[in-house]
Amino acid sequence: MITDPTLIRIGEVAQLGHQGDHEAARHRFAGIWNEIGGERGDPLHRCTLAHVMADVQVDVHDELRWDRRALAAAELVTDARAQQAGMTLPVAALYPSLYLNLSECCRKLGDLARAREHLQQARAMIHVLGDDEYGRLIRDGLQKVAERLTEAGRRRPRP
Repeated sequence: MITDPTLIRIGEVAQLGHQGDHEAARHRFAGIWNEIGGERGDPLHRCTLAHVMADVQVDVHDELRWDRRALAAAELVTDARAQQAGMTLPVAALYPSLYLNLSECCRKLGDLARAREHLQQARAMIHVLGDDEYGRLIRDGLQKVAERLTEAGRRRPRP
């Protein structure tokens, strides 16, 4: 169970985004981003916030920037830090979702080669996730992105 107050706040704001109020979520996430010190803040806070901030962006380029921030911050998070915050999964469990989001952004932008690379990276780490609701959600997302990439490849010949 998450015990870190900042992660709890980020989760609460994420619910606004899930409910469709992306503008309010972006505004509140921006406030938390400033509070945590932005790019200089705790990597776990940065990773988590950037990951959900990406989901409430209007422009796919902005979404990609936030997804990249999330990945860069994840690379600095230790399992010990994650456990201290109350996370039960290892940091490696973050990567399938992070790469899934990067893959989808690249697909939306028409960079199918990069999208496929990120999809492969997500698939290479999916074994870390259990056969629970979260694991199934990510696996389902990977399948959908793979299907979209296959369809996009049919419409547009590879160079």
